[in-house]
Amino acid sequence: MLLPTACTAGVGARDAADWFESEPEDLSTSGVPQRSKILAADGSTMATFFYQNRVDVALDKIAPIARRAVLAIEDSRFYEHGAIDAQGTLRALASNLNSGQVTQGGSGITQQYVKNLLLAQADSAAEQRAAKEISAARKIRELRYAVALEKRYSKDEILRRYLNIAYYGDGAYGIEAASRHYFSKPAAGLDLAEAALLAGVVRYPYAYDPVHHPVAARERRDIVLRRMAELGWIDRRLADATARLPVKLRVQDVKSGCVTSKAPFFCDYVQREILTSPVFGRTPGEREKLLKRGGLTIRTTLDWRAQRSAQRAVDRHVPAKNSARKAAAEAMVQPGTGEIKAMVVDRKLGSNKERGKTWINFAADASHGSSIGMQAGSTFKVFTLAAALEEDLPFGTRLMAPRGYTPVGYRDCKGRRVGDPSKTLSNSADGEGGRTFSLVTGTHHSVNTFFLALEKKVGLCETAKLAERLGMRQSNGRPLEQFPSFTLGSGQVSPVRLAAAYAAFGARGRYCSPIAIRQITAANGRRMKVPGAGCKQAIDEGVADAVSHVLRGVLTKGTARGMGLGRPAAGKTGTVDNFSAAWFAGYTPDLAAAVWVGDPRGGYRYPMENLCMDGECYGTVFGATIPAPIWRQSMLGALAGTPATSFHRPPSHYFSEGSGEDKAKLPDVRGLRLRAAVAKLRAAGFKVRVDRPVESRKYKRGTVAEMSPGPGSVEPGGTVTLRLSKGAKHGRPDRRGGDGGRGGGREQVPVPPATPEPGDHGRPSPQPDRLP
Repeated sequence: MLLPTACTAGVGARDAADWFESEPEDLSTSGVPQRSKILAADGSTMATFFYQNRVDVALDKIAPIARRAVLAIEDSRFYEHGAIDAQGTLRALASNLNSGQVTQGGSGITQQYVKNLLLAQADSAAEQRAAKEISAARKIRELRYAVALEKRYSKDEILRRYLNIAYYGDGAYGIEAASRHYFSKPAAGLDLAEAALLAGVVRYPYAYDPVHHPVAARERRDIVLRRMAELGWIDRRLADATARLPVKLRVQDVKSGCVTSKAPFFCDYVQREILTSPVFGRTPGEREKLLKRGGLTIRTTLDWRAQRSAQRAVDRHVPAKNSARKAAAEAMVQPGTGEIKAMVVDRKLGSNKERGKTWINFAADASHGSSIGMQAGSTFKVFTLAAALEEDLPFGTRLMAPRGYTPVGYRDCKGRRVGDPSKTLSNSADGEGGRTFSLVTGTHHSVNTFFLALEKKVGLCETAKLAERLGMRQSNGRPLEQFPSFTLGSGQVSPVRLAAAYAAFGARGRYCSPIAIRQITAANGRRMKVPGAGCKQAIDEGVADAVSHVLRGVLTKGTARGMGLGRPAAGKTGTVDNFSAAWFAGYTPDLAAAVWVGDPRGGYRYPMENLCMDGECYGTVFGATIPAPIWRQSMLGALAGTPATSFHRPPSHYFSEGSGEDKAKLPDVRGLRLRAAVAKLRAAGFKVRVDRPVESRKYKRGTVAEMSPGPGSVEPGGTVTLRLSKGAKHGRPDRRGGDGGRGGGREQVPVPPATPEPGDHGRPSPQPDRLP
């Protein structure tokens, strides 16, 4: 065989034979594409990635009958001959000539393995053409490689490698992937009929693919059965009986990528982590090759219970195809580890040309989901609060919160003056300003002008640096911008980073960068390096405990009252100026989450005022309107069955000026006439509004029957709602005043005139947590 080549090259036959028998320097058996899989924390498969759908298995994981079927039709003397089987080649030629078709292969298993190996290793189109070209040079190269491999590996190992590399049609590479694809079972469970079918496909997979060519596939299967009987490997009657059976398939498609994953945006986050991190390769091309060819097992931090809970909550409140075209996203992070437990968007992963889909991960940064981020609103006030507590300001520290605030006297970390002295910032509702607040009450009511004053007191630079210590940066990766409106959340950030920052408060000041990957194992079993959380003590434990103490009140008496979890929890609402977006970020010592709701088309162009969505109307949307209920529902589900963990009591020096609750005694005015009741309440520093009257057996008609809040210790300066008595019920109820009627309106009871405070319109204030 080598003589013509040797003569052409001008060398002797002996030299040619020596060259042929020597170990090729370029012979490598690595680089065979294998599919990678992403696993959740419990080990279940979330998604797979591949160029070729292949699962490499050991020989004992392949049914013996399947091994014999392949050997029968491809190389029955495999264990008897060397790399080149001249007898088998001549026999196959004679058999094929007699039958008029190709029934047996001329190349042995080792040669076929080499051919498949070179084709699998080909990266470029030129390499693929070289691996498939019909030429003597290619055949000699393959034969030389086959001789070398017979020296390097045992027969069993070569057979194993061949069965794992061969193409079985319809996108299935290797016998394990083929068995799962066609029969929904592992290769270890193949029976005779199934084994013969797969063995027959190998020779011409595009012609014998049983999904697209069932008749040809069955005919080829029966040829395999007859060949096995001829060799005496199975009984003739068994072969005939099996040939009478129809082909039964249970096709199971495996899709590559995150689109069909049950956690698509978390999956996409993991994918982008690998494709963008230099830990996994020097270039994007190398990293993509590793993911789609490397046979990686990627174990992640995803908690299915948290993921499903968050998805249900988001979909319930902001459905994917809602009539208002709003969107929502949530990220859940474990305090103390930085592990991302859930990441959801109220969309499916896909082109936004189809309604209800998007490629943009609104929960992540630009590097992990293409999102440019969203203004965080008043959720950023927590960093100013933490900076103040870090300077040991006690809870009772009081600052004047004017109705309008001109931002002057601020300096950034470079010492430059920042701010617009021509612009006056104000609170989101009348009546919130014009008096002093403590650290506690200013936070509970999220008073803008209070936090602008507090930020100036502790320093803009100090506030920004503290936020950066807790991992905050813009979604584009750049440092946070330093302007007076920093504390009001003017920066563009992502839910996952905000959740990680709030998680640090739950972990008593220990900040961990958000991570989604726990471990990666390569195809050869080697563990790869993965990015770590880099946990560190970002703020003192006592400072974090004090922040948690204040934020717990937001859920019980502040802007998110009624959103508690029935266990120790803390949080902060956030409403972006002009109602362009709304947030809620909250945490327990066990789990933190941040929720964003807005409009992907642009929040300023499509604000959430007078919002009606799928038949439900919200009016103006604050952080407590939609985001907080999403947070509450998702947290309740995620923490179900988890024992409650308590926060730590703050250091005593924070109480040096009292609790900061600013309680005042609210006099009991029930039973008094309206004028007397109003005078007494105003003398105590309270505002008054009158609601519709109620029936009462206890109080005379025209006197105060109910007051809200009730008498006792309350926050000073608040509004007290009075309801006058209509007397006891006699006969049919009076529907004119709205008591049980259709109107539901307020009975017009005039409030005795008083000298109003500037800006006091005598009505309750909505949550004041946005820019003007």
